[in-house]
Amino acid sequence: MFEKYIGIDYSGSGTPVTRTPGLQVYVANHDRLPRRLNPPLTPAGRNRNWCRKEVAEWLIEQANSDKLFIAGLDFSFSLPLSYFQRYGLTNWDDFLADFVEHWPTDRDDATVEGLRTGNARTGTSDEFRVTERWTSSAKSNFQFDVQGQVAKSTHAGIPWLYRIRQAVGKKVHFWPFDGWKVRQGGSVIAEVFPSVLRRRYPAENRTVDQHDAYAIARWLKEMDSGRKLDEVYFDPPMTGKERRVAELEGWILGVM
Repeated sequence: MFEKYIGIDYSGSGTPVTRTPGLQVYVANHDRLPRRLNPPLTPAGRNRNWCRKEVAEWLIEQANSDKLFIAGLDFSFSLPLSYFQRYGLTNWDDFLADFVEHWPTDRDDATVEGLRTGNARTGTSDEFRVTERWTSSAKSNFQFDVQGQVAKSTHAGIPWLYRIRQAVGKKVHFWPFDGWKVRQGGSVIAEVFPSVLRRRYPAENRTVDQHDAYAIARWLKEMDSGRKLDEVYFDPPMTGKERRVAELEGWILGVM
């Protein structure tokens, strides 16, 4: 079992150092329901909103600590098989390195909008991953400028997965790319889709973004305490062909 349950509602707005209320972090443990985590204090001691760079640095700190955690992040960790085929990519690590080269959204001055102009490394809005076809509402990662889009946060977030992976190595199991079965003694970072979780819990006085992060952390806590992560959700029922495709495309934890 894990010791920390982290829910992160992501945002692709602005640059990696832009602070936005759309980026929320909630943390739970065995004895406590999720609570909102504020970012590091400013020199003046004031709390402020997170930025993507700080979230990645904080996750690296968690990986280097002695407490096992599972973190759910609200963006797609990979792209459809058609993208891999189009650009001659054969595994997720190569995909990450290639993506960062063409979408360096981890640069302090970079924005997704700025890099979209003239960027040929893309796809069309009718391209979906298998996991997205298993849901009723997930949108294509190439469908920008619509309500409920995930395209911007995905293009902003993937380079930070690369950074985290480079920094912590095997201390973190990136599910399912490092295997469907999670090894004992390792922390986990996985993709989640809070739309399928948020109505399970009362929103109380939280904003939509805060509640999404809360719902992720609470669901992870509850599923782990009942051993449902290991016994059910880390092993979704799919065909052998679907599983091989999903090992490149990734999977939304909780989609069955």
